[in-house]
Amino acid sequence: MAVSVFDLFKVGIGPSSSHTVGPMRAAKLFVDYLRQVGLLDRTARLSCALHGSLGATGKGHGSDTAVMLGLMGEAPDTVDVDSVPQRIAELRAQHRLALAGGPVVDFDPARDIEFYALQPLPLHANGMRFTAFDAHGAELVQRVYYSVGGGFVVSEQLATDGSRQQAIAPDTTVLPLPFHSGAELLVLARQHGSIAAVMRINERHWRTDADIDAGLLAIWRVMQACVARGCATEGALPGWLKVRRRAADWYQRLGGTLPIPATGVQLPPGARADPLQLLDWVNLFALAVNEENAAGGRVVTAPTNGAAGIIPAALHYYTRFVPGASDAGVIDFLLTAGAIGLLYKENASISGAEVGCQGEVGVACSMAAAGLCAVLGGTPEQVENAAEIGMEHHLGLTCDPVGGLVQVPCIERNAIASVQALNAARMALNGDGRHIVSLDQVIKTMRDTGADMQTKYKETARGGLAVNIVEC
Repeated sequence: MAVSVFDLFKVGIGPSSSHTVGPMRAAKLFVDYLRQVGLLDRTARLSCALHGSLGATGKGHGSDTAVMLGLMGEAPDTVDVDSVPQRIAELRAQHRLALAGGPVVDFDPARDIEFYALQPLPLHANGMRFTAFDAHGAELVQRVYYSVGGGFVVSEQLATDGSRQQAIAPDTTVLPLPFHSGAELLVLARQHGSIAAVMRINERHWRTDADIDAGLLAIWRVMQACVARGCATEGALPGWLKVRRRAADWYQRLGGTLPIPATGVQLPPGARADPLQLLDWVNLFALAVNEENAAGGRVVTAPTNGAAGIIPAALHYYTRFVPGASDAGVIDFLLTAGAIGLLYKENASISGAEVGCQGEVGVACSMAAAGLCAVLGGTPEQVENAAEIGMEHHLGLTCDPVGGLVQVPCIERNAIASVQALNAARMALNGDGRHIVSLDQVIKTMRDTGADMQTKYKETARGGLAVNIVEC
């Protein structure tokens, strides 16, 4: 299966693409499988075991809620987020679950969703085992799925030799312009004019130019709406940390007014008087998104939920602060960023549970830097340099969320990385594209660093801030 830019940028709900979006999709896939093989009507009870990182931080990330919604037939991009608390409360009280328009089965979340933090499944840190039983308690079927980052889900398959295998890397051979490395992408970009042009030609494998443009602008509108909600919502985030939402206060301190128009957050008069105030706005844009994500709101996985604020923040900078910004620029930004994201997905990982936060915030920073450099007039070589700078200075970044919540340090980390993306783009634009470390080399280094990183620093809440804050 080839991966589209629309696979990288998916509309979903918070707080985590790997721990919320992925499990919801996996649960729905399991119900769909039951229907496909004719077992849905025979199913009287289900269970789900969450292993590894899902078992360690799944409760804080809402993985159990996501599984229940997926079994109900809900999808991350269409579920009514406002109805979720009541529906889950009713299920916990009544222990009755309607399987995606099918039979109503016995389901007690306290009994039927189990967490195995110290028992990872063999192929990835985010493993799930779903089991269906008949009315007599006999097992009907069992399926294993893995949430491999960014909301992507793969199933465990039985190879012809009897060994277990999984195929995570995309197959690009069906595309008009396949590429597997930054070097190959650069060659194609020189031939066709830009990285965005290469991506557009490949996207035509699935849809027309008009549909590509409309789809990407729809993604941009969801990003803008997310920022607007974050800037208008006060209070505390869910969870025992009781983190105070800051975006609404910041927005008003910077001169923003309510209500926010449908076109999104607009800059007040004088916003450009202090040249460095643009950093305040970039920080605000990212904080607004990640506070919404932490609250379980509607976000765009870009390429993950934990790093969902960086690309919207950079795009808001482009559209609000750059003269001559246009919808065409937004589209080219997302196509360029998508090409860079595909390289990380194929050659390394975008899963914090697999390679630490360098695979989430680091990748998003690299993507945003590339997209911004492109729409500011960068050559393909400068764009590749911007992407490399964005990741090089996130190497080794750990994933250590306090309490398993996507709040501390995740929300501020997005703001910091958004500013770094701007700086990486500008550094690249002030060069000629020549640099010592290539994007391919930094991607390989990120992958190797993730492999060397201790498990306690990979979204398990067993190292770093996750333990030191609690101890204090």
